Amino acid sequence: MNNPDSTICPASTRLVGRDKDLAFIHSFFSNSEVHGAALLLSGEAGVGKTAVLDAVATGAAHNGVRVLRAAGVQFEADISYAGLNQLLVPLFDDFDVLDPVHRDALRVAVGIGSGPAPDRLLTSTAVLLLLRMTAARTPLLLVVDDLPWLDRATNAVLGFVARRLVGSTIGFLAASREGSESFFESSGLTEHRLEPLDDASSTELLALAHPDVSPAVRRRIAAEARGNPLALVELPVALSAEQRATLAMVPAVLPLSERLQALFASRVAELPARSRELLLLAALDGTGDLASVKAAASGRAEVDDLVPAEQARLVTVSAGNRRLSFRHPLIGSAVVELATATERRRAHRALADVLSGQLERRAWHLGEAATGPDETVAALLEEAARCRLRRGDALGAVAALTRSAGLSPAASDESRRLAVAAYVGVDSGGELEDATRLLAESRLVHPVGHQSLHAATASAFLLINRDGDIDTAYRLLIGAIESAEPEHHYDASDEGLIEALHLLILLCWYGGDPKLWEPMFAFMDRLTPEPPELLRVITQTFGDPARTGAAALPRLTELIATVGDDPTRVIRVGTASVFADRLGDFRGATRRLVEQGRAGTAPVRRHLGALMHLGLDYFHLGRWDDAAQLAAEGLTLCENHDYRFFAWYFQYIQAAVAAVQGDAETSAALTEEIVRWAMPRGTYGARFFACHARALAALGSGDFETAYQHACTLSPPGTVAPYVQIALWGTMDLVEAAIRTGREQEAAAHAAAMRASSMAALSLRLEMLVLACEALTTPGRPGLALFEQALSLPDPERWPFDVARVRLFYGERLRRLRATADSREQLAQALEAFQRLGAKPWVTRTVAELRASGQSTPAAARPGPVALTAQELQIARLAATGLTNKQIAERLFLSHRTIGTHLYQIYPKLGIASRAALRDALSQLDAHDGGQ
Repeated sequence: MNNPDSTICPASTRLVGRDKDLAFIHSFFSNSEVHGAALLLSGEAGVGKTAVLDAVATGAAHNGVRVLRAAGVQFEADISYAGLNQLLVPLFDDFDVLDPVHRDALRVAVGIGSGPAPDRLLTSTAVLLLLRMTAARTPLLLVVDDLPWLDRATNAVLGFVARRLVGSTIGFLAASREGSESFFESSGLTEHRLEPLDDASSTELLALAHPDVSPAVRRRIAAEARGNPLALVELPVALSAEQRATLAMVPAVLPLSERLQALFASRVAELPARSRELLLLAALDGTGDLASVKAAASGRAEVDDLVPAEQARLVTVSAGNRRLSFRHPLIGSAVVELATATERRRAHRALADVLSGQLERRAWHLGEAATGPDETVAALLEEAARCRLRRGDALGAVAALTRSAGLSPAASDESRRLAVAAYVGVDSGGELEDATRLLAESRLVHPVGHQSLHAATASAFLLINRDGDIDTAYRLLIGAIESAEPEHHYDASDEGLIEALHLLILLCWYGGDPKLWEPMFAFMDRLTPEPPELLRVITQTFGDPARTGAAALPRLTELIATVGDDPTRVIRVGTASVFADRLGDFRGATRRLVEQGRAGTAPVRRHLGALMHLGLDYFHLGRWDDAAQLAAEGLTLCENHDYRFFAWYFQYIQAAVAAVQGDAETSAALTEEIVRWAMPRGTYGARFFACHARALAALGSGDFETAYQHACTLSPPGTVAPYVQIALWGTMDLVEAAIRTGREQEAAAHAAAMRASSMAALSLRLEMLVLACEALTTPGRPGLALFEQALSLPDPERWPFDVARVRLFYGERLRRLRATADSREQLAQALEAFQRLGAKPWVTRTVAELRASGQSTPAAARPGPVALTAQELQIARLAATGLTNKQIAERLFLSHRTIGTHLYQIYPKLGIASRAALRDALSQLDAHDGGQ
C-alpha cells in the first residue's frame, strides 16, 4: 500500500479504547520497508474485531485506497469459493484483464462461468494476478471478517495470496475469533491480538452508550463485561428502566440481550443436561468453589460431567485448588438465561442446603429460592445485610435489605426494612435516586413507617443534599427522635437511634450555631445504660474541642488503636480525630479506604469522607499539591454521584491551598462560591471554613486588616468560639493580624483565651500555636523563651507551614532586639521551609526580613529586577493597571490559569507579595533599566 494519511479513521468514527490498536495497524501497513503485507487480528467474541475492521476500512477508503471486503457466514461454509465470490464481486467486470486461462478459471470458481472445476493453484494464481493488476491503478486493502467461517476453498486461496503480497500495493487484513479452528494457514503471518478494553475505556464506552445508567450499575456491568465492548454496550439493553437506575434491583446474574444470547447461549445449549446443571450451580454460586457445586449436585451430576464444557472452552477447572471458572462471566449469564425458573429455584435451594455455615451466601440463595413471603428468610437476609455493611459493602447491604423487605409477610416489617435500606443508601451507598425510591416505597407500604428513625434520617440527609436546608432537616430529625421515644426508649443499643444521633452531630456542625447542640447533649444524657464510646468521643472532640476535647483523648487513642477497616468506623474515628490533629495516627486505614473507593469497593460517601480527611491531613503536613488533587477527586465524585452538599468540603481545601501558595484570586473565587451557596441554606459552618481560607489569603497578601476581620468572624478576640471547631485553626491568624494592625490588647486577650482553653492539651501543634501567640503578645526579650518553648516541642516539623510561620515571628523579634545572628538562623530556616512548600507570599516576607537583617538573600529567593521575560513583563504591566487575570488572558490569548501562574512567578522576582505592589515594583524596574 502507499502511505495513506496518518489518521486511519475519521474522528467521528473513533473507537473508544482502540487508538493504540489502530495506530499499530496503520503503522504496519504504511511504514513497512517493502509494501504489501498481511495482518491477522484475533480476540475473544465481542471484543470489537469487526468494529476495528470497519474503522480501518473507512480510514483507508477516505485516503483513496480501494477496499474489498468479505465476511464468513456459517451457512455458506460448505459452498466452495463463496467467500471469494463476496470479495471479488466489485471486480467481476475486470476479469477480462486476465489471460483467457486464468479468467475462465476464476469465472468458474466464483460462479459466474461454466465449465469443470478449476485447479486450486490456477484459481489462486488468477486471484493474485487480478489483485496485482488492479492495485497497479489503485492501492487495495482486502478486509476479511470471521475468517474461520469462510469456506475451505476460499481460505486456501487467501492463504496463498497473503504470502505473496510483498512488493505490491495490496494489504490483507483478516480477523478471527480466538481459539476458533480455521482452514486458513496462518503460520508465518503477523498476528495482532485485540485485548479487552481497560477500565478507563470501559467506563467511557458505557457512559457514551448508556448515559442514563447509574454509575453504580455501570460499575457492576463493567465488572461483568471485563472490557468486552459488545457486552458493555449490550448488557444494559436487557435491564429494565428500574434496574438501569438502581443497583439493588439488578439480579445477581445479569440477563443477556438477544445479541449476547446469540453469541454465548448457543454453545451452552449444545451441552448435555448434566453438564448444564453443574454449570447452572456454578453460575448461581458465583464463587468458583467446586466443592460446593459438587455437593449441591450430589446424586444428579458428577464433576466428570464438566468435561464437555471444558472441551467447548466454556469453563476451566483447576486441578490444584479445585476451582471452576467461566472463560467469560457472560457464559455464566447464558447458562442462567437458558435455565427455567423452576431449575433456577431448585439450584438455589440445593446451594443453600450445603452452605449452612455461611450466613450471607445461604440467606441470598434462600431468598432467590423463595416463591412468596417468608419471615425466616427475610430475617436471615436482614442479618446478612448487617454483615455486608460491616465490611463496607453498602450497596450489597441495600440489595439484601430490599430482598428482605420483599419477603416480609408484615407490612410494618417491609416498611421498616425498606427505610433501613434507604438510610444505608444515602449514608453510604452513593445511590441517592435509589434511596429516594426506597423511602417512597416504605411510606406507601405502611404509612406509619415514615415515622421510623431510619426513614427520618434518610429524609433529613436527602433534604440537605437536595436543598441544603439545614434548619428543616435539623427540626425533622429532632422531632423524629423525640416522637419515636416509645419505640427506642433511648436505648443505646438501638441502631436507628444511634445512626440518627450521628447525623444530628453533623447537622449541628453544618448549622454553626452553639444552640443547635443543646438537644444533642440532652439526648446523650438520656441514653442508657451509657452512650456508645465512639459517639461520646465524637461529641467531645468534634463538638467543642477547645473545651471538652482534651478530656476524651485517652478514649480517642483506644478507638484509633482498634480502628480496623470498617469504612464507617474509619470515617467516624477520623471525624473524632480532625481537630485533635490525630488523623495521621491511622493514615494507612484512610488511604486504604480511598484506594477501595477508587476501585469501587467502598461506599461512595465513605470514599468522600476519606478524601476529606486525607486532604486535611496532607494540608497540615505541607503536602499541598496532594491535598489539592484529593480535593479535585472529591469534587468529581460529588458531581458523579450527585452529592452536591459535600462539594464545599473540597472547595475549602482548594481555597486554603491557593491561599497559602499566594493564589489569592483563585482562593477568593472558591470561598465566594462556598459562601454564596451556604448562606441561603443556613450552612453557617461552611461559611466559617471559607473565612479561615480568606484570612490566610489576606495574611499572605499583606492585607492584615482584612485578615483580622475574617479571623474575628471565626472567633471574637478574647474567646475561642464554642462549637466553631475551625476557630482553633484560626487563632494564630487572629493574633498575628491584631498585632500587625495595632490591636495589641485584642491580641493579648486572644492569646490568654487560648491558654485558658484546652487547646494546648489537645495536640502538640495546637500547643505550639498557643505558645507562639503568647510569645507574640509578650513584648521584648521575655517573649523569646516562649518562642523557644514553642519550637522545642517534640517533632514540630510535622507541621512545616505552622513551624515556619513561628520561626518567621521569632526571627522578626530577634532582629528587632538586634540579635542579628540568631535572627538570621531562624529566618533562614523559615525561608527554606516556605520555599519547599511553595508558600510564595511568605517567601517574599521572609526575604524582606533577611534583607533587613543585613544578610544577602539566597540566589533561589533573591528578587532580580532584570529576571522578567518579555511575556512576564507584559503580563505584569497589564496586571498593574488593575486588569483581572481573565481580562489579561483575553488580551493575550492565554488561559487565566496561565496568567495566574506567571504572576506568582513574577512576584518573588520583584520582591513583592501581591498585585497591589506591582505598580511601584515596575517603576523601580524601569528606573533600574534606565540607569543601565
